[in-house]
Amino acid sequence: MSLKTTLYAGLIALASALPAIAGDIVVEGAYARVSSPMAQSGAAFMTLVNNGAEDDRLIAASSDAAERVELHTHVSDANGVMRMIEVEEGFPLPAHGRHELRRGGDHVMLLGLTRPLNPGDMVDLTLTFERAGKLKIQAPVEKVRPSVGGHAGNGADMPMKGHMAQ
Repeated sequence: MSLKTTLYAGLIALASALPAIAGDIVVEGAYARVSSPMAQSGAAFMTLVNNGAEDDRLIAASSDAAERVELHTHVSDANGVMRMIEVEEGFPLPAHGRHELRRGGDHVMLLGLTRPLNPGDMVDLTLTFERAGKLKIQAPVEKVRPSVGGHAGNGADMPMKGHMAQ
């Protein structure tokens, strides 16, 4: 690995060490998946943590990397075939609880990409919570999720850089 690549990877890891916090909500381990140059969609994953005494809910997301951003999950149809569907009511986030957005489950879907998602890029996302309000984060684009803190690549223990939206 070249010195330039090593330094760039180190800067991304350093930026990722800062927590994204909105009220009692913390976003950990956010990342977006690499798309092919011709892909029209992508996805972002993260762990939502509610440190507060009241339930909250992720109700929307937006990004300049896509024409439309939706909250999605996977469900099995009558034939056992998994399908992705939009979750219009959003994702519940219980008081003193966590909600994992991960591959094969709940996630943020980026539809109508405005640019390719290449390894090393950052995707700006604005997450909207029912109680906590808006939270802006940056998610690094990764081809393969690296192992972090001894966990098998889910990165859930890696807080992300972010700030409250004005």
